Amino acid sequence: QVQLVESGGGLVQAGGSLRLSCVASGRTFSSVAMGWFRQAPGKAREFVAAISWRGSNTYYVDSVKGRFTISRDNAKNTVYLQMNSLKPEDMAVYYCAAKSGSSSTATADYAYWGQGTQVAVSS
Repeated sequence: QVQLVESGGGLVQAGGSLRLSCVASGRTFSSVAMGWFRQAPGKAREFVAAISWRGSNTYYVDSVKGRFTISRDNAKNTVYLQMNSLKPEDMAVYYCAAKSGSSSTATADYAYWGQGTQVAVSS
């Protein structure tokens, strides 16, 4: 079992930045791949970014490439999502998720989910 708790969401103006954090407890954090997903009102949950258990491989949805950075600190059991140049279309509830084995961009592959943190972007 892995328990995940996100933080760092909030309201920011377009062009601004936020850093989301997700602290994990339970199963050894360094053995799981981590991902960030988001869900806007009325839309399906979508993949944003993923990172391998060692942190050597990262993946992004095209719409955030060059603006968002996923990273992890296994000593702190924490994964981060640095979000720069935020746009109104980035507004959503952001979830972190964990899975065994290799990274994935598929929502269904992740067994463990946090409760989500709201990101609002004003234009």
